[in-house]
Amino acid sequence: MANQYKEAGVDVESGEKAVDSIKNMVASTYDQSVIDGLGGFGAMYSLQSHFVKYDDPVLISGTDGVGTKLMLAIQAKRHTTIGVDLVAMCANDILAQGAQPLFFLDYIGIGKLLPEEIKEIVSGVVMGCKQAGLSLIGGEMAEMPGLYKKDDYDLSGFAVGIADKKRLLGAQNVKKGDKLIGLKSSGIHSNGYSLVRKIIKDANLDLNATYQGLSQPLIDELLTPTRLYYHYVKGIVESGAIHAIANITGGGIADNLSRVIPNDLTAKIDRSSWSVPNIFKCLQDWGNLNQSDMDLVFNQGIGMVLVAPEEYVQAVTNYLTDNGLEYFEIGEVVKREQQAVEID
Repeated sequence: MANQYKEAGVDVESGEKAVDSIKNMVASTYDQSVIDGLGGFGAMYSLQSHFVKYDDPVLISGTDGVGTKLMLAIQAKRHTTIGVDLVAMCANDILAQGAQPLFFLDYIGIGKLLPEEIKEIVSGVVMGCKQAGLSLIGGEMAEMPGLYKKDDYDLSGFAVGIADKKRLLGAQNVKKGDKLIGLKSSGIHSNGYSLVRKIIKDANLDLNATYQGLSQPLIDELLTPTRLYYHYVKGIVESGAIHAIANITGGGIADNLSRVIPNDLTAKIDRSSWSVPNIFKCLQDWGNLNQSDMDLVFNQGIGMVLVAPEEYVQAVTNYLTDNGLEYFEIGEVVKREQQAVEID
C-alpha cells in the first residue's frame, strides 16, 4: 500500500525525513511553557505562568498567509526567508492589539515534498518566530499532488498572544490630539504582489537586473522579508505609552489606520513627512499607476503606525531611536472631517 501511495504522489518516508530534519531548529524557539515537542496529535502550551501576570487575561489570535509573494520565491528558488514573511503577517497583527506573543503554528501545503526544501522553508519560520518572541509549537505538512503543481507550495500561519483586557490597544483609547508615528517598513512587505507580478510581466522586467534607483537586483528587493516590529516596540506597548497600533498591510495606510480611529475623529497625515522608498517609485513608474492606486495597494514605506498621546511622543521616539528603528512623525488625530484618514 505504501508503494501505491508513493506512486499516487505521496511519499510518507520523505515526510518523516522532513520532520526529523526540522525538529532541532523548531525546538530552539521553545520557551519554558512548551510542554512537548513535535510528534503529538496536538501541540501543548502551559498558560499558568502567563495568567498570573494579568488581572483579566485575554488570548489574542491571528492567522494569515504570504499571498503571491510566494510565487516569486518559488520562481527564484529562494525558500529561506519566506517563512519570516509568514510569521510577520500574523505576529504584527496580534501586536497591534497589544499582545505579548506566546506561540505559533504553521501549515505547508505542497505539490512534491522534498525534505531539504521543507527545511529551508521552516528555517525562515524559525527565524521569524525568534524575532517575534513566539514558540513554534506545531504545524502541518501536506503533500497534495494534483492540487499543487510539483514545485508549488502554500503557507499559512497562526499566532496566539496574551494581554490584559484593560490594556488592550485600539480605537477605544484614541483621543483628539494624539500623534501618529510611522515606523519604517523594510520594503513592500507581503501585500500587493499580484499587482507587482503584473507590472513585471507587462513591463518585461528582468528580476536579476539592478534598475536605476535600486541598490540591489529587483528580485532581492521584492523578496526582502516583512519587518517584525515586536522587539522594536515591546517596551512601548508594555509601558502603556500608546493608545493604538495599525499594522499597514493590504489596503495601505488609510484602510488599516481607519480601523483604530473612532467615528468622531480623523487621522490627518502629512505625506511630505517621510520619503517614499525608491522601490515604490519604480513600481509606480513601471506600472503607470496613479497616487490613489499606490496608496490603496502598498505601505509606501510605513509598515506600522503608532497612535500616542502627545505627552508620550518624546519617550516613544527616544525608545525607537535607542532600538535602532527609523520612524517618522506623520500626523495627528483631529476632529472628524470627511473621512477617518486623510492623507495630504
